[in-house]
Amino acid sequence: MTDISAPPALPRVLRLPLAVVTVAAALVVLVQALAYAGDSSGEWVAPVSGLPAPLWYIAQAIDFLGEPVGSAIVLAVLAGGCWLVGRRRSAVLVLAGAGVAVGVTTLLKPIVDRTIHGGYLSYPSGHTAFATAVALVLAMIAADRLALRAAAGTAFVLVIALLAGAVMGWTEVALSAHYPTDALGGFCTALAVVPPTAWAVDRFFPASL
Repeated sequence: MTDISAPPALPRVLRLPLAVVTVAAALVVLVQALAYAGDSSGEWVAPVSGLPAPLWYIAQAIDFLGEPVGSAIVLAVLAGGCWLVGRRRSAVLVLAGAGVAVGVTTLLKPIVDRTIHGGYLSYPSGHTAFATAVALVLAMIAADRLALRAAAGTAFVLVIALLAGAVMGWTEVALSAHYPTDALGGFCTALAVVPPTAWAVDRFFPASL
């Protein structure tokens, strides 16, 4: 049995509103997947070398955070930090939430079979899903620590997730790695999978891991 006194991965007041968000986001992912299945044209693509030097370096640095080495560093730092401050369920969720989000995008890409630049699978964006998933976990921790009520907490979590998703989404589109709707799909994928993953962590993992 789980220790109900332990800090939750998913704050209780956010369970219902984020469940609604999960369903809505999953519908967006599904509708987009059906609309763009097998598509490799018809949407604006940023020029491959379209960014001026300062922005290009910024975009490359942000993109690195979603690459295997960069994401491993991010996850290790955040999960380790959560563990050290006693939020062990959140530590598990950092790893599980990001892993599930990226895993789902990886599974969807060959199924949807949308390509960019002549053969690179693009829908949905795994980088955007990763950034959004990590931001969601951190925002839920902050909402719990601030004891925000349902409406304020939901708005806070969604704004933080949107900011992170928008930054990474801009990066992927600006670097010509994705269509804009791929970034939206990655963002919604994280919204669809992180809350239920958080619920599962709270349900099955005790605080005394």
